[in-house]
Amino acid sequence: MVIGGVVVSIPFIWMISSSFKPESEVLAIPPTLFPENPTLENYIKLFTTMNFAVYLKNTIIVVLCSFIGLLFNAMAGYGFAKYQFKGREKIFYLVLATMMIPGQVTMIPVYLLLNEMGLTNTMTGIVLPGLAVAFSIFLFRQFMTTIPNDLLEAARLDGAGEFYIFFRLVIPIAKPIFAVQGILTFIAGWNSFLWPLIIANDESLYTLSVGLSLLQGQYANNFALQMAGAAFMVVPIIIIFSFFQKYIVEGFTMSGIK
Repeated sequence: MVIGGVVVSIPFIWMISSSFKPESEVLAIPPTLFPENPTLENYIKLFTTMNFAVYLKNTIIVVLCSFIGLLFNAMAGYGFAKYQFKGREKIFYLVLATMMIPGQVTMIPVYLLLNEMGLTNTMTGIVLPGLAVAFSIFLFRQFMTTIPNDLLEAARLDGAGEFYIFFRLVIPIAKPIFAVQGILTFIAGWNSFLWPLIIANDESLYTLSVGLSLLQGQYANNFALQMAGAAFMVVPIIIIFSFFQKYIVEGFTMSGIK
C-alpha cells in the first residue's frame, strides 16, 4: 500500500515541484524531481499577468453562497424527515429522481429560464442553480430521521418555536452531517467550472477552474506557469480533505447509507 501510495502521489509531487521551477528547468533533460533554483515567479505571474485575484474572489463568492444553500438543503431535509404533510413521500421521491438526471441535461432549460429572468452573465445566475442539491437534501433527511421525535415534542411543550428548535436543537445534533456536507460543498464550489463557463460571458465573472483553462490556452508552452495554476487549485482541496476525511466517512455512515 505504501508503494502504491507513492506511485499515485508522484504526479502531485511533480506538479507542486514544477510550480517552483523556472520555465527552462521544467523541460530540462534529464528531468529533476525537485527544483534546483526554486522561485515564486510563476505564482507572482498568476496574479500579475493573469486575473487570478479576480478568479479567486469569484470562487470564494460561489463557495460562500453554496454554504447558504447548504442551510436551505438542511431545512428541506428536516422538513421531509420530521413534518407530516400531503404528498411528502411523492415530493421526496421526485427530489430523488432528479439525482438520476445528469446535470448536463438540465443546463439548457436552466440557462433559458435564467435568460428570461435577465440573470445570465451575472454572479446571481452563477450561484442560484447550485443552492438546492438533491443529494444534500437526501443526506440531511436520512440523518435527521434518527433524531428522536420525543426530543422535539419536549421542546415544543416548553414553548420553543420551530425555528428555535431547528437552529438551537437540530443543528447542534446534526454537526456530523453538516461537517461532511460542508466539505463536499466546498469542494464542489471550489471546482465549479462548466456552469460558470456557460452562464458568464465576462471574464470578470470567471472562477479559478475557468481561469485555469484559459491559462492552458494562452500559455500552452509555459508548463511551469500551468503547474503553478494547477497547484493553486488542487492544494487547498487536498489540505481540507486530509484534515476532514474522517468526517466524510462518519457523516455517510451516520446518514443511513449502509
